[in-house]
Parts: sequence; structure tokens; C-alpha cells
Amino acid sequence: MAGGGSAIRGSRVGAGPMGEVERGDSAPRQRVVYFCAHQHESVITLAVDAVVPASWDCPRCGLPASLDSDNPPPAPKIEPYKTHLAYVKERRSDQEAADILEEAIATLRIRRKRGDVVF
Repeated sequence: MAGGGSAIRGSRVGAGPMGEVERGDSAPRQRVVYFCAHQHESVITLAVDAVVPASWDCPRCGLPASLDSDNPPPAPKIEPYKTHLAYVKERRSDQEAADILEEAIATLRIRRKRGDVVF
């Protein structure tokens, strides 16, 4: 065999005639256009019998997009990260915090007087 070639040279795995006869007919499709707040248009292809979602995440910027080009949904409000202390301060007033602290200190003092091991 000259050239050390392969018997299936110029071919690849799975290669063969590709046509509608071999694969079957394509399902009927529809193109749906979504619009985001950054005026990106996202064309999504769905089956004709599929339920068209009211919203879709924009593949370019990630914002929510809707079918209405004149009124795209606004960008979601991103709240800053809150610490545990911030959440506690929302639930308790300064006076309540002082009362709870005084109660905890009094409990510790009573336990120490009894000889309990307190860390």
C-alpha cells in the first residue's frame, strides 16, 4: 500500500449521505423574538406546538426579555449583600439589644457564682 494511507481516507466517523429521507422530516418551527431593556433582540426557535414563554433571559446580557418590543421588562433590582448584624438590626431596636445583652450578662454572672464552667 503506497503512502501508508487508510482505506477510509477522506471520510470521518458518521459520514454518509445526509438528507430528509434518512433523518426524517423536520418538525414545524416558529421564530419568537424577545426584547430586553438593553434593546437586544433574541430570536428563539421553538416547535410550532410548544407553549411560548412570556419571558426569556437575554443570551447577550442576561436580563429578562419579553415579547413586547415597546415595553421590555426592567432590569431586576439588585440588593447589596447584608451581614448577619444588619439583619439583626432590622429586627431589634438599640434598646431591645441592650436589654438582651444585660439579660445575657446577668445569666452568666449567676452561673459563675454557682461555679458552673463558662467559656
